[in-house]
Amino acid sequence: MLDFSMTPGAFGFEAWQSRWSILSGVGVTVASSGLTIVIATVLGILFGIALSYGWWWLRLAIRLYVDVMRGIPVLVLILFTYYGLALFGINVPAFWAGVIALSGFATAHIAETLRGAVQSVPQGQMEAGKAIGLRFAQRLRYVILPQAVRRMLPPWVNTCLEIVKGTTLLSVIGVVELLLASQQIMARNYLIVDFYLLATLLYLIINFAIAQIGGVLERRFSYLRY
Repeated sequence: MLDFSMTPGAFGFEAWQSRWSILSGVGVTVASSGLTIVIATVLGILFGIALSYGWWWLRLAIRLYVDVMRGIPVLVLILFTYYGLALFGINVPAFWAGVIALSGFATAHIAETLRGAVQSVPQGQMEAGKAIGLRFAQRLRYVILPQAVRRMLPPWVNTCLEIVKGTTLLSVIGVVELLLASQQIMARNYLIVDFYLLATLLYLIINFAIAQIGGVLERRFSYLRY
């Protein structure tokens, strides 16, 4: 049972003593997750559109990228980005190596999600937009994407949650995110179960916030009817 007293050696005392380390770990986790989500969402939307409407050679190149990235474990991508690129003289800081690796992985998943969402919109929607004189970019912006985005939001939220959990792997390259910060604290006070429970609670709070944002976005697009 957790001991919240402020006597030395108790969980409450040790948690208070380690509060800045914990907050720093939370900050790194939130920053790496947030940057990854933004980068992967922007690139994933662009790649998804290209998969649906791009030139054949562009679709082929992005399809190859998506299939390869989805088939490689995230840990391998992180290790390659940090250690592998250094073999070619490209030295990337550990934090940014993790963000790049996670973004590359998540981009592939979001691109495939958007492609499926775009292709699930009835073809008649595109033809109707063309019939009233909308150009392709206008049809895409005002007709197709609003409907596709609403359909892709649930899997997009799942991908965002996976990104947060994926940040725990950044500890293998020395990024002191929430998990590694917690492990460093446990190495000093040996309150292993207590601080793992605290880390679990903090991860749940972060993911709950993301799920709530996803819910707000879903309600925002709920006015669309098919």
